[in-house]
Amino acid sequence: MHHYTSARPAAVHTSHPAPDDFVARATLLLADGFVDRSGVRALASHLGCTTSHLRQQLVTSFGADASTLSRAFARGRSLPPVDSLPYVVPLRLSFTPPLFPDNLFGHLIATAVPGVEEWRDNTYRRTLRLPHGPAIAALTPHPDHVAAVFALTDPRDLAPAVAQCRFLLDLDADPVAVDTVLSSDPLLKPLVHKAPGRRVPRTVNGPEFAIRAVLGQQVSTAAARTHAARLVQRHGTPVADLHLFPLSFDPAELAVPTSRRTTMAALLTALESGVDLTPTADPAHVRAELHALPGFGPWTVESIAMRALGDPDAFLPTDLGIKLAAASLGLPVTPAALTRRSEGWRPWRSYAVQHLWATGDHEVNRIPT
Repeated sequence: MHHYTSARPAAVHTSHPAPDDFVARATLLLADGFVDRSGVRALASHLGCTTSHLRQQLVTSFGADASTLSRAFARGRSLPPVDSLPYVVPLRLSFTPPLFPDNLFGHLIATAVPGVEEWRDNTYRRTLRLPHGPAIAALTPHPDHVAAVFALTDPRDLAPAVAQCRFLLDLDADPVAVDTVLSSDPLLKPLVHKAPGRRVPRTVNGPEFAIRAVLGQQVSTAAARTHAARLVQRHGTPVADLHLFPLSFDPAELAVPTSRRTTMAALLTALESGVDLTPTADPAHVRAELHALPGFGPWTVESIAMRALGDPDAFLPTDLGIKLAAASLGLPVTPAALTRRSEGWRPWRSYAVQHLWATGDHEVNRIPT
């Protein structure tokens, strides 16, 4: 394990540092055991802020205060190391209950790319791209929290690692607000009451998901995983026992129809040109950019809006699973009619999609036993 020697405490300033830089510096000192040696007040003084500001920033980023984080780093030092990743940090990720885990983790497990993601011992593991190096997150669902263990290259990346995983699992959703709107529809009400607190399974990296969405066009889940796994075998970057998903490759290598290669080439060019597929992007602008690409129809665009951008109102009326669910429930089946009916589900249609998908007997709807 690496340790950092603390410099002489800085004077307290009247203005606070930028949050990202502040949290990164605080995390670095917490990893070094600063609080164990000197206490929380000394840490705040060293960072040039008040203890209340320190607590506010840490709770916002991690849901925990300095003492809790210091203990987490200490526990991590006693855990087995993860190959080349020297910092292991266990944390509890909180959420507003209820949370229905079956389709959330089931979807991630069923679509997991071999070599990038895995389900082992009731825990979902996957690699993360972070500012100071790669990492691996291990996420285990519990009734009142998600247990997370982060194996990091650099402790400064703990905050973005937590943020990526909270987004992945949609842990900041307001399930009561969502369920109240959706259950007002008499045809959706039984589904919502049966599984309150459904979340939208998302992604930790927008470009990765977009590439995987193109690979999944008009093929089965198994076929999409096979195509993605081949890419990882050829171009993935090793991270301990897993790999980072490749974001750059020659589309000509893909064993897919020529039209799909053309679509992938257009996407890779757009990504290189800076198309923004992060949660802070404007969904309407991104939709327009994606629709302009060859081979990007409503299904692909809305899937990316839902899972990469985190748009809570994305909708997939052309999806086969949605059509089958609509027919079984007595909802309109044609995309235009179903879209009109879905107006009453706004602004939570992404969650309605999860309920509709769950009416089918598909592996994405259950956690393996």
